[in-house]
Amino acid sequence: MTSPARDSTDPAADSAPAHGVGPWPDGPEDWPDDPRYDPELLAHGDTRNVADGYRYWTMAAIVADLDERRHGFHVAIENWQHDMNIGSIVRSANAFLAAEVHIVGRRRWNRRGAMVTDRYQHVRHHEDVAAFAAWADAEGLPVIAIDNVDGSVALPDADLPERCVLLFGQEGPGLSPEALAAASAVVEITQYGSTRSINAGAAGAVVMYEWCRRWA
Repeated sequence: MTSPARDSTDPAADSAPAHGVGPWPDGPEDWPDDPRYDPELLAHGDTRNVADGYRYWTMAAIVADLDERRHGFHVAIENWQHDMNIGSIVRSANAFLAAEVHIVGRRRWNRRGAMVTDRYQHVRHHEDVAAFAAWADAEGLPVIAIDNVDGSVALPDADLPERCVLLFGQEGPGLSPEALAAASAVVEITQYGSTRSINAGAAGAVVMYEWCRRWA
């Protein structure tokens, strides 16, 4: 579906948002009497990439609402090569309502691919695999590694517990030996072409969708 052409002769066309919604159609005297709404957004419009039900809400109100509904799976990513795919995985974690995202290794990561969804998604850092594994064990969360190595189980046949951590590696080399050793199971995404692996961001979206298909 294509958007209707904008009339360049219409004075309002230049001020209309390219996406999202404009100011609340009624004046301040008729604004919603609800603390979740942001007066600035009501006055000037909301062009954020948020679901329609969250239009005009404050960021804090959106996060609080998401926290009431988050799913039982966490997402973890090894970060020892400053992989640009981490941002994409964070964005998918927000889309599929992961409980939390865990960055294992280097603290800094490229946020560009997250498209500001990291503002709505809880992100935790672990210094190394040992610290991450200790946290998961303390929380009683099995670690499910995603990698196409010997002994891995195809995703359709794999057990994805309702409460777990889905652990992803770097583009190319995959997970480190330490990360694989910390996992209680290793799952692979079945592929049919010539490439050995798929983009880590795409892999994250596939596995998160499969978890949601079973449990959400």
